[in-house]
Amino acid sequence: MFNIVLVEPEIPQNTGNIARTCAATGCRLHLVKPLGFEVSDKYLKRAGLDYWQFVSVTYWENFEELLKANPEGRFFYFTTKAMHGYTDACYRGGDFLVFGKETRGLPEELLKAHPDECVRIPMMGELRSLNLSNSVAIAVYEGLRQNGFKGMNSRGHLHRLNWDD
Repeated sequence: MFNIVLVEPEIPQNTGNIARTCAATGCRLHLVKPLGFEVSDKYLKRAGLDYWQFVSVTYWENFEELLKANPEGRFFYFTTKAMHGYTDACYRGGDFLVFGKETRGLPEELLKAHPDECVRIPMMGELRSLNLSNSVAIAVYEGLRQNGFKGMNSRGHLHRLNWDD
């Protein structure tokens, strides 16, 4: 459905959680180097649990390489510095949702070059930011909502519950 781009992620547990979200939603995961961990990291694998086989992951040497390979792509840059809310954007299948590293976010030059494609998730007060994996989940599900949850299973598994107890 969407392309989730993590630019220089630093925390393996976050990336593992994001991989699990990608598996559950059919999103492709793009990891832009340098990574702050080894892809064999036990924490990364544990956070993704047994979902790794369902995740399509592409590794990029740098962000420019990803841009060159996707010249027609629509990119949305998630940042606390944006003027537009993430719900103001109109997402389409195939869009690239771009997130920066946990400690610094996306480079300011990138944000300044694309102000109309920068979006933010509202928060209370002067908090710095939400957890990266939470931000990705919020963004993905807003995009899915806007697209009518196309291809998603909308039914629960009530047959697993014993309602007579």
